[in-house]
Amino acid sequence: MIMLETENLSKTFLLHLQGGVRIDVLSGVDFHVSAGECVALTGPSGAGKTTLLRSLYGNYRAAGGAIRVRHEGRMVDIVTASPRLVVEVRDRTLGYVSQFLRVVPRVSALDIVADAARGLSPDEARVKAAELLRRLHIPTRLHGLPPATFSGGEQQRINLARGFIGSHPILLLDEPTASLDNANRDIVIEMIREARASGKAIIGIFHDTHVRDATADRVFHVSPLQDAA
Repeated sequence: MIMLETENLSKTFLLHLQGGVRIDVLSGVDFHVSAGECVALTGPSGAGKTTLLRSLYGNYRAAGGAIRVRHEGRMVDIVTASPRLVVEVRDRTLGYVSQFLRVVPRVSALDIVADAARGLSPDEARVKAAELLRRLHIPTRLHGLPPATFSGGEQQRINLARGFIGSHPILLLDEPTASLDNANRDIVIEMIREARASGKAIIGIFHDTHVRDATADRVFHVSPLQDAA
């Protein structure tokens, strides 16, 4: 079953502070991901992979085309959906793990992760959050601390725990292992495989070829538009 698909998707940036310069980043993008499948976005730096991922999540508004997401049994077009519906889709269907954690002052690592859980009581969410943090080698002594002073790798692992605890049917991953050592990288590979085996649809950017080869069923190549000019 197709969980997310794009049709003739395009994205343009208009630089108002640069005299209205227009930069076309994506054009005519057609691809899909099915339940239980992991698709890796590949292509050179600057090709638009992160732009595509952020467009799928609704952070960037597409210039044209469609982004259809299977949300509670029906396909919703993120491009034309109301802001309220986009928020609902993100909350219930579409998860996103960026490279960087948005640190919340005075909120503990445990609460940051537990807050993203869905369908659990507060106590259940905290138990599951603690399990995920320990699996990702965040020691218990750090769970009660705000992560502002944590290392980049620790913050990325908290971000991963937050993304995976949500149990969204579709998960978008932007370089999920960029700041991790090999041991933690292999744990994330296991988590992606488990999510895929449970039926989740995953779209990711993996510059680490080992991670990509270990997790992706297929790749979708994003080509710079200037190469086609």
